[in-house]
Amino acid sequence: MDATTQFLLLACAAFAAGVLNAIAGGGTFLTFPALVYTGVPPIAANATSALAVCPGYLGSTLGFRQELAALPRRQLLREMLICAAGGLAGALLLLVTPAKVFAGVVPWLLLFATALFAFGPRIARWAGGSEEEGSLARWRYPALALVALYGGYFNGGLGILLMALYLLVGETRLHTVNGLKNLNSFVLSVLSVAAFALGGAIVWKQALLMAVFATLGGFAGARLAKRLPVAWVRTIVIVTGLVMSALFFARAS
Repeated sequence: MDATTQFLLLACAAFAAGVLNAIAGGGTFLTFPALVYTGVPPIAANATSALAVCPGYLGSTLGFRQELAALPRRQLLREMLICAAGGLAGALLLLVTPAKVFAGVVPWLLLFATALFAFGPRIARWAGGSEEEGSLARWRYPALALVALYGGYFNGGLGILLMALYLLVGETRLHTVNGLKNLNSFVLSVLSVAAFALGGAIVWKQALLMAVFATLGGFAGARLAKRLPVAWVRTIVIVTGLVMSALFFARAS
């Protein structure tokens, strides 16, 4: 593959990832495979992809600033701290994971994230009721810590997991869920990217190129997210996740 083709592929994947992350998550389903396809090893591709989509999370967060401003500040700060710690821990775990092990677990991580997003609302309805009746709201912070650990380890499907988590614990407004997802994705990504950079896992040329286009996509996606029907958003993310999972299972076989 020549340099021009690589540039176009990575730029388009990053822009589309920024849009997709702003709408409902799952943008790394595009950036990670694009990097692997252009010859970047899986662990380096994951680290590079994390940096590429990180600025896009900030752009998307700004697009939902009104929804976030309506939430209690103490709650937001607590969740940001949890995500920062979890993202850093997950990144450090990735840096000590053998490349062969990571390549083998990637398809399962993608499939898990997609399935949880697809069935999240149904599980939330099944779990419904007040906290005394068995609601999952009490597990909001412990579950967020686990998702942040996952996000630091493997950025693929992070937004999907965060959206599923917030639906499970009782958040009912989609725009608020999107705002929380983008804010916490940005926070944990910043810490994990810092760890990847110190560990020498990032391919900088590709990362910086993709970061520019992912940021542009994030701004565009934040506006689009408020116009698209919810059913369309869910369908886009689920189809993307299933296709990428299938491709990586085929690659691993």
